Amino acid sequence: ERAQAGGAAEGEGEADSAEQGSEYHYEYTACDSTGSRWRVAVPHTPGLCTSLPDPVKGTECSFSCRAGEFLDMKDQSCKPCAEGRYSLGTGIRFDEWDELPHGFASLSTNMEIEDSTTESKWVPLGDYISSNTDECTATLMYAVNLKQSGTVNFEYYYPDSSIIFEFFVQNDQCQPNVDDSRWMKTTEKGWEFHSVELNRGNNVLYWRTTAFSVGSKVSKPVLVRNIAITGVAYTSECFPCKPGTYADKQGSSFCELCPANSYSNKGETSCHPCDPDKYSGEVSEGGWSLVGGLPINTGRNRKENHPSGHTQLMYKWAQPKICGEDLEGAVKLPASGVKTRCPPCNPGFFKTNNSTCEPCPYGSYSNGSDCSHCPAGTEPAVGFEYKWWNTLPSNMETTVLSGINFEYKGMTGWEVAGDHIYTAVGASDNDFMILTLVVPGFRPPQSVMADTENKEVARITFVFETICSVNCELYFMVGVNSRTNTPVETWKGSKGKQSYTYIIEENATMSFTWAFQRTTFHETGRKYTNDVAKIYSINVTNVMDGVASYCRPCALEASDMGSSCTSCPAGFYIDRDSGTCHSCPPNTILKAHQPYGIQACIPCGPGTKSNKIHSLCYNDCTFSIGTPTRVLDYNFLALANTVSLAGGPSFTSKGLKYFHHFTLSLCGNQGKKMSVCADNVTDLRIPEGESGFSKSITAYVCQAVIIPPEVTGYKAGVSSQPVSLADRLIVTRSPAGFLCRSNDVTQSCSFGRSTTIRVRCSPLKPAPGSLSLPSTCSDGTCDGCNFHFLWESLAACPLCSPADYHAIVSSCVAGIQKTTYVWREPKLCVGGISLPEQRVTICKTIDFWLKVGISAGTCTAILLTVLTCYFWKKNQKLEYKYSKLVMNATLKDCDLPAADSCAIMEGEDVEDDLIFTSKKSLFGKIKSFTSKRTPDGFDSVPLKTSSGGPDMDL
Repeated sequence: ERAQAGGAAEGEGEADSAEQGSEYHYEYTACDSTGSRWRVAVPHTPGLCTSLPDPVKGTECSFSCRAGEFLDMKDQSCKPCAEGRYSLGTGIRFDEWDELPHGFASLSTNMEIEDSTTESKWVPLGDYISSNTDECTATLMYAVNLKQSGTVNFEYYYPDSSIIFEFFVQNDQCQPNVDDSRWMKTTEKGWEFHSVELNRGNNVLYWRTTAFSVGSKVSKPVLVRNIAITGVAYTSECFPCKPGTYADKQGSSFCELCPANSYSNKGETSCHPCDPDKYSGEVSEGGWSLVGGLPINTGRNRKENHPSGHTQLMYKWAQPKICGEDLEGAVKLPASGVKTRCPPCNPGFFKTNNSTCEPCPYGSYSNGSDCSHCPAGTEPAVGFEYKWWNTLPSNMETTVLSGINFEYKGMTGWEVAGDHIYTAVGASDNDFMILTLVVPGFRPPQSVMADTENKEVARITFVFETICSVNCELYFMVGVNSRTNTPVETWKGSKGKQSYTYIIEENATMSFTWAFQRTTFHETGRKYTNDVAKIYSINVTNVMDGVASYCRPCALEASDMGSSCTSCPAGFYIDRDSGTCHSCPPNTILKAHQPYGIQACIPCGPGTKSNKIHSLCYNDCTFSIGTPTRVLDYNFLALANTVSLAGGPSFTSKGLKYFHHFTLSLCGNQGKKMSVCADNVTDLRIPEGESGFSKSITAYVCQAVIIPPEVTGYKAGVSSQPVSLADRLIVTRSPAGFLCRSNDVTQSCSFGRSTTIRVRCSPLKPAPGSLSLPSTCSDGTCDGCNFHFLWESLAACPLCSPADYHAIVSSCVAGIQKTTYVWREPKLCVGGISLPEQRVTICKTIDFWLKVGISAGTCTAILLTVLTCYFWKKNQKLEYKYSKLVMNATLKDCDLPAADSCAIMEGEDVEDDLIFTSKKSLFGKIKSFTSKRTPDGFDSVPLKTSSGGPDMDL
């Protein structure tokens, strides 16, 4: 049985230690319960079992050699390493990565489809091995069996937090060790050292990376080098010194680095000097195996010198000097220029007698020449403003980061040039030119300190320019409390002279870093030395222990020593004339950094009001809007809590599924931003309570990229790339919704981002309702800058008012009448007033008067009918008499014979009166009205005879 002691490296060593030309090599069997084992011969060709030596008893399992020695398997004794080679004794070391060393395995899986055929694996690149940068999971494995407790240590370079990098160890039962060191920390400056203790027995080491950058940004890979493992039983060979190192004596446990201007090849016992026309430099843990030819000097390696009182352009060779001035075609150092007066110091500084610049004391200011005391009623506006670059400021440093092995070089990355600072040549086109500014802290006004929502404590503004022939990159990075620098903006290619402002939201020690890389590709020789980045000015406000270029008005406070400056309370502005503090009017916000005069109080927009300290405008979830017919009142308190919405699934080129996840909080909460979007890619390694810089964003609306847990294999989904979509409320429009804006200005969104949330009354969707995205833009935006959401909810309906219901009156039943109130359909209101209770009334009083009315009407109608008949009858009589008169008049005129007279003749008694001349009762008159006419059409009139006989009708 083949021994596992020593792991793959042990087997490899045994094979290498076999005799030259031998058909076999020696190995140990596994240790038995007594701690014994046997040495056996194993043929190189499987199945060949002839002419093999007999097994012999091996050394004890606990046997090991000292550092600088190896175990000779032929006679099973320790022997010193030869010159040019080294050993760790009970350890093994991997520091050459031209190819994947024996015993290592590189695996890759696609998180979504469990495909292990992808080529996204760890790649050996000479001095180190590099991880993948895509969304696949790449794992580097190594198995080793330890006969005693040991350690594994290695160096790693981990600059990008969008990659999860974990290192862990599994035992015989495939159980990972419980260790907080599983989740690796991002490196701050160059390579970091990491060490983990190993237990006795089988150990499988895992280096695993997964990138979660799903946009156009490409993550920077994780690099690992110099892996060393201790605790193996023995090493059966000595390893040759790597190029650039040497071992000049036997029994070496390590190899020495070659000094500058010398080199060595693999397994060398000494270093060789470079030829006169070549050079090399010393790099820690690297050494030099090759030397480069000295380039011909082109005159770019120069810098300025500043003699006392005057400045003079002088030329010196840039160090380290890597050019030959005595070669054909090389230029000589130019003569020094004419002495001129030194330019002024930067604002806030003054010039000393020896022409150096010193900061003005607190309470004074300067424009770069002499310091002046601030007038009464003013205070210095402290900060740093750099616009003259005669020397590098004391709080700035510059260096060069190698783009090959990512180690810092002892070189100058940026050079001063009077009115600007520019990138130096560097050693390689893919080097990073680093410029860092460190600010110890900030001193914002008291009103800003009291504002917990408006987190701006200071700002940094710089003016820059890049001139490139290829796709160069300028990075601007921010670090907090000496933590890893986080890139906040990147510019690619040539960019004209422009300004950029970054808002500082945390009062802590801050570092601002500018890194310029000409190209990401490493090529022999230099092609892009003329590509350059320039910074013209840098201005940082509210700096602790800073200097002032001007004085600003302040509030005055009376004291025994006179009046002195004091800070106004939050929400108060300063009267320029009297120096007193005055509160801003209601529903206005104060310009915290320019609180001078009533004009500093800016009115809030419609539908919003200011908080107590006049620092922001917000909506309290209630507002009204007038229409021609009524006033609509709204109450969105049911929508005050945060809600989340995920867009449709998206996929990367390799099939990784992810979502854009939105979190919204509209109103209420005294204007406090409630939506939080986190970046938890590396949160698993951060102790609870120690939130890292830029790990989460708080806003009214924010967005993050979510990779679900069923894809990642982790217990929780991965959230990355949080972005603020709304951090201030501009205006409230009803019934359309809310319009918010973000101050995050990017290259693609030069005016920041805006978010429009339309709320729609939907009676069938109880609070909080549902959010939806535009059908034409599944991720909420079509241009990446303007986002739109539709929020449908019952809570978005106006408050109910009397106009939203109507009354239904029943008929009078048994003397009772009911009035019922019902909502108008469809009901488009919520809350507000309630429906009135049903009203019951007695309807008897109303019935009595109705009868009285009917009776009176009937009587009136009868009376009118009688009167009409009466006057009509009387009119007929008058017509008769009138007709008789007319007829009589006609006969008289024609001399016709006289007719018999109806009048009283001589001898007739006067008693023969017409009957109707006598009084008749009402009923008699009615009876006469009903008498019939004679056939000739005349009325029959009863007459009395002269003899008093009975009446006769005529």
